[in-house]
Amino acid sequence: MRLLKLVPEDTNIKFLKWRVPFYVVSILLIIASWGLVFTNGLNYGVDFAGGQEVRLTFEEMEEAPIGDLRDRVAALGYGEPVVQRFGADNEVSIRVRLPEEAEGVPGAATEIGNQVIATIEDAYEGVRRDGNDTVSGKVASEFRATALEALIFAMLAIALYIWIRFEWQFGIGALFALFHDVSLTLGMFALFQLEFSLQIIAAILAIIGYSLNDTIVVYDRIRENLKKYRKMPIPELLDLSVNETLARTVMTSLTLLVALLPLLLFGPASLFGLTAAITLGIFVGTYSSVYMAAPILIWLGVSSDSFVPRESVVDAQERKARGEA
Repeated sequence: MRLLKLVPEDTNIKFLKWRVPFYVVSILLIIASWGLVFTNGLNYGVDFAGGQEVRLTFEEMEEAPIGDLRDRVAALGYGEPVVQRFGADNEVSIRVRLPEEAEGVPGAATEIGNQVIATIEDAYEGVRRDGNDTVSGKVASEFRATALEALIFAMLAIALYIWIRFEWQFGIGALFALFHDVSLTLGMFALFQLEFSLQIIAAILAIIGYSLNDTIVVYDRIRENLKKYRKMPIPELLDLSVNETLARTVMTSLTLLVALLPLLLFGPASLFGLTAAITLGIFVGTYSSVYMAAPILIWLGVSSDSFVPRESVVDAQERKARGEA
């Protein structure tokens, strides 16, 4: 029985032929994405915008009904709540965003928390109140700053690793590809005003990891081919390298999509933003590995001599002494 091959072994797609128009389109998309972020803004969730936090214990249950609690609290009209286990399996933390008219009004936030508690007490018996606190805007801003630092440090550390592992041009290429992926993801959230929470930061870090993995596979093949085909023009060598890794790239992306698409279409609303971010990240991460990370090497001056060991002064003197050219 012959194995199914999604990409034939003799594939020879001229990816680099369209590198300039694709780069122009990508740069325009990056600019548009950041334009949306600065004009529309991000729809911050409770983690980043502050809100009211309620902590409850279901004394007559071994495990808190997380899904049902999320649906009941969401029906109150305060947006998508964050419902998480807090300690034991029957203890939960529920966070909701405060409406604009409640901000600055004494007692308004506590009243919203009481409304959430009353809704749950009407539906369940044996509910113990453990807390009804306001998450301040200062704490939320610290969350935003920490999340931004995590993204920046992750990308810089990755670029430094690739710089050491390959050459400095490869580090810059990988950093630009990651910046492209993160920018387009943020642009999608600003355009559709999907809730931006700590879950999405985790999704973006996952996108960075996936894109990096794909980019390193391509870069490793480029390095091998630079040593093997010393006289081949760089655009042709890059095309060859991308085509040689195309089967692996397609299979990895399709495998992830098989798991993500059902979750995106039929999964719970609480996971929609996370799933949408990772699904978009698969497409832009694959695209950036081919059309961002590879073509930029040409403009950064990578040549067939990039991975040839440089001859030391002593080696040169010994070669001359032997009469070799």
